[in-house]
Amino acid sequence: MLWPSNIRMMEGDIDAISVWESDFNHRRILWDRACGGRAVCRCGLYGLGGLAHCEESVEKRQGGGEIRSLQMDVCNEDSTRRAVEQAVSEGGLGIVLNCAGMGIAGPAEDTFEEAVRAQFEVNYFGTLRVNRMVLPYFRAQGKGLVLVMSSVAGRVPIPYQSHYSSSKYALDAYVEALRMEARPFGIRAALIEPGDTKTGFTAARRMAMPEDSPYRKACEGAIARMAHDEETGVPAAKPAQAAFRLAERENPPVRVTVGAMYQGVMALRKIIPARAFERILAAMYR
Repeated sequence: MLWPSNIRMMEGDIDAISVWESDFNHRRILWDRACGGRAVCRCGLYGLGGLAHCEESVEKRQGGGEIRSLQMDVCNEDSTRRAVEQAVSEGGLGIVLNCAGMGIAGPAEDTFEEAVRAQFEVNYFGTLRVNRMVLPYFRAQGKGLVLVMSSVAGRVPIPYQSHYSSSKYALDAYVEALRMEARPFGIRAALIEPGDTKTGFTAARRMAMPEDSPYRKACEGAIARMAHDEETGVPAAKPAQAAFRLAERENPPVRVTVGAMYQGVMALRKIIPARAFERILAAMYR
């Protein structure tokens, strides 16, 4: 499994690692993850679980197999190509799990454009870059699975997270189209949609708006609520477990929402009027 996962900070250099486990139902997995600046990168069998620094390493697993870590920047084509080629050369690939992501917060009106571009460069274009390297290999072998770690925010936009939500909306559309295009080649694709999850993502989120923004007070209040919900959210292993369950399915669904509460939120959105749902969301983050 190839697992690219990435948290790219607004300032500082980018470090990234790619982690793959050598024997998951006899399929190799490329699993990407990155961290920037001084943030700590989390990696391991569940990726979002144990702590590790962003450096190359090999970890033996009980029961056989191993996890290899190497540096990779999903925002750099050469770096991405090298990581994918190395993974392929050391035994092939059967699954790619894209969970590279970063979060910025700010009003829809005056979030810095540079920050918005960085948001999409990691969350959306980083995923495209990895998959463009992997898909030709999948086509040649006549099979493969592309998993994308999206978010509930990809279907439920949150105040002061409009650009983060937009990047996840884009991923949702991308995967839905990819499923139809790649199916004739034996390639499957699916989305994983976590809700509030307890990870280092919360501490890595950056405010990206002018000091004198008229939205600042409301934005800071909404982000504080988000941080509380994330810090008391589901364990980080839950989305990873959802990924592994999808990997075991011959015909995975379009998407899997992680967490009973957010499954309920998605169901509620289908049955109540859009304006009523909007008022509920606005009240939650007021």
